Amino acid sequence: MTERDIILNELAQGLRPKSQGIEWFDTHSPDEQAEILLFLCHHCVQARAVTEDGPQSIRRAGLRPTHTPAVLITRGPIDQQLGKIAGLTPVDERRKAFRLLIEVLAVADERRRKRFCSGGCGHWWHNLPVADG
Repeated sequence: MTERDIILNELAQGLRPKSQGIEWFDTHSPDEQAEILLFLCHHCVQARAVTEDGPQSIRRAGLRPTHTPAVLITRGPIDQQLGKIAGLTPVDERRKAFRLLIEVLAVADERRRKRFCSGGCGHWWHNLPVADG
């Protein structure tokens, strides 16, 4: 469990304000942002994200359906599209990708939590306190 993993899970669970998450993301170099996006993809896969999570995630992220990450997530198997989204390089697209991937994680993890963890679980990321700040 790293600070990055904690922050990403706090954002996905609504324990940390999204605006704070975007500010945090913006403090990183392009290479670090690419790494963060790849880790987000990994978390989405681990949470068992499915293609059907795309439209709800787009809405929750506040993206227009014509934004590149939104277009990508609706175009095929999600595991392939997540990698393409994480690989976007323009700064504006990376920010949109970050917002979208946080919401994909949120949607998938909410479903997983209801299905597998409703009676309690030992997942550290399901037992986070509300973030300070």
